[in-house]
Amino acid sequence: MKMQDTAAIITGGASGLGEATARLFRESGAQVTILDRDAERGQKVADEIGATFVETDVTSESSVQNAVDTAVKAMGRINAAINCAGVGTAEKTIHKDGAHSLDHYNRVIGINLVGTFNVSRLAAVEMAKNDPTEDGQRGVIVNTASVAAFDGQKGQVAYASSKAGIAGMSLPMARDLSREGIRVMAIAPGIFLTPMLMSLPEEVRQQLAMDVTCPKRLGDPREYAELARFITESGYLNGETIRIDGALRMR
Repeated sequence: MKMQDTAAIITGGASGLGEATARLFRESGAQVTILDRDAERGQKVADEIGATFVETDVTSESSVQNAVDTAVKAMGRINAAINCAGVGTAEKTIHKDGAHSLDHYNRVIGINLVGTFNVSRLAAVEMAKNDPTEDGQRGVIVNTASVAAFDGQKGQVAYASSKAGIAGMSLPMARDLSREGIRVMAIAPGIFLTPMLMSLPEEVRQQLAMDVTCPKRLGDPREYAELARFITESGYLNGETIRIDGALRMR
């Protein structure tokens, strides 16, 4: 799928990995609709790059359906969905105050895992309506896992659970959607310079970078975006999770 033929919805597109992906896709000629809870920032980014913005709660069926309907009206169709919306929490299974908060766990699972599935399934319904390409493809879904899915650290039980679910979703969803000609992939980023990390002191960021094998630096969100673009354009990639982490293995 060429970028010029791509009509993508991008969740979490108001900041971080999602914003970088929205910007790169537009630069490359794709149509983009940004889905995010941050209405002010989301509209600002959309205006800057010439995209559509829809305030969206990825955990809500009605909210996502509205976003999908709006995207189809704005772009004519959807043939790519890039899921970048996500949150994290730092909390051990038990700690000095007792057990891990179930509300905190449910929130992370709800936004990261359920939200990703919610957007994917509703976007897939629209993709299935597209005319197929010569090799029968109608769309691609790219979800965001994490290296924490494979080697999560202490205090990451909720986050790692959600990201492992996303990695585990790739193959069965790809098999489910094969008849419709829809590919499903996941990207597992390492430590990237997202707004959350940028808020940390410089010395902390330098220490995190030293844990990366090579190159010894944190990831640039544009590098995630470039991989998302590559997956979108590479029609034989399907049902897999790709790590982009500088060979980082979490301690």
